[in-house]
Amino acid sequence: MKKYKLEITVFLCGALSMVLELIASRILSPYVGSSNLVWTVIIGIMLTSMSLGYWLGGKVADKNKENDISILAKHLLIAAIATSCISILETVFVNILAEYINQLVIVSLISATVLFGIPSFLLASVSPIAVKLKNNDQNNVGTTSGKISSLSTIGSIFGTFFAGFVLIPHLGVKNIILGCSVLLWILSLILAENKNKKYYICMVVELIVIIGLNILGAILFKNNNPDILRDVDSEYSRIWVKEVETATNKYKTLQVDTGLESYINQETGEMGAQYLQYFDLFDYYNKNAKNTLIIGGAAYTYPMHYLKKFEDRKIDVVEIDDKMTQIAQEEFGLDTSNPNLTIYTRDGRSFLNYNDKKYDVILIDAFKGLNVPFELTTYEAMEKAYQTLNDGGIVITNIISSLEGKESDFIKYEYSTYKAIFDDIKLYKVNPNKKDDESQNLILVGFKGEKNINDDATNEYQNLLNNEVLNYSSDKGVITDDYCPIGD
Repeated sequence: MKKYKLEITVFLCGALSMVLELIASRILSPYVGSSNLVWTVIIGIMLTSMSLGYWLGGKVADKNKENDISILAKHLLIAAIATSCISILETVFVNILAEYINQLVIVSLISATVLFGIPSFLLASVSPIAVKLKNNDQNNVGTTSGKISSLSTIGSIFGTFFAGFVLIPHLGVKNIILGCSVLLWILSLILAENKNKKYYICMVVELIVIIGLNILGAILFKNNNPDILRDVDSEYSRIWVKEVETATNKYKTLQVDTGLESYINQETGEMGAQYLQYFDLFDYYNKNAKNTLIIGGAAYTYPMHYLKKFEDRKIDVVEIDDKMTQIAQEEFGLDTSNPNLTIYTRDGRSFLNYNDKKYDVILIDAFKGLNVPFELTTYEAMEKAYQTLNDGGIVITNIISSLEGKESDFIKYEYSTYKAIFDDIKLYKVNPNKKDDESQNLILVGFKGEKNINDDATNEYQNLLNNEVLNYSSDKGVITDDYCPIGD
């Protein structure tokens, strides 16, 4: 191992660079979301930091005439401390920055730079320093450089898959930060030479500081967010379960990224989101509907409402994230043993593409505000939905958009797309008091064939029906899999 300690260090530093890049999105997502904009910023900042690290690392290597490996050990130790500060900075910096600056890109840029710039910079500097330390023959500079670069890249590949498939869903971000910090400390210890008693004492103190910073970060986060009951990392999202108390009610909520996905009244168990009431309109427009598909389960508040209200009807739920289903059971009271409930842990578009079952109703509730899975918005997706419906079937979709103005592109593109597919469409404002240029919940309804109106339910749903947006028009075109100017 001693013979290959530089190679091992380069490999692990390459892996840790990608681990940090992946967890950067998880750290920032509750404050700025995880849209393409945020990912673009994160990748740009990380690449900038790494470029500077390669450049300045090379300069440090050239000045290291005696090939002193302790320089590399010091870089890794500083990187360990900088990584340990990430959890603290999330609470004392990112949280405050997001509260006072209402510009997603600016908050993302500053936060990614402050939290991840220094560790990424230092990890990148390892490769050029290692090339100089490893190169004893000037005739083999190319071979040595290629070998080191290859090991760093292989490490990055390993770190990407290991973090995405194993670390994040099973350990969680805070434990990963602690693990990365300690691993960097261990590498620093291994690389250091001429160790004496004083050195070991200093390293023990450094380890205590590193662990202490991580513990302090966890304490600060908990104290600053007493309403967060659970902070969970799944394969797909960072999920917060929160307890929110108003003047009249106490709610349990589920938050993904910056979006409030589901919430229930803890006293009554009733779903709290007003827009979900509009999903019941299928009962008015198709009185013979017996089976429903909903894409997007989150905390399963609507499926639980459906099973309670329509006891003789069946509902299938497609939810890509099995951690969501687990949280719905443990925190929101979901009973998966109900014979009228079937759960598919699948991607919504994939399910539509390959499903051969017919439904009377399809409900789509997979859009997360700014984070729109474009694959569920396109002409091809809605064509699959149309084909999946029985005659007289209905699609009801929750969309967050403004009706007019700068933030209206989503609804206008979707309106045109639905109009090109369905035999008739309707649009509803969930909150009639909202101005048309304000972002809000809108309900878009598409019909296959003739409506089968349930006249007996008119009075029950009249308040919802009164909020129809009449004579709406769109100046946008149809969106397709090939051209989709909205979404992630």
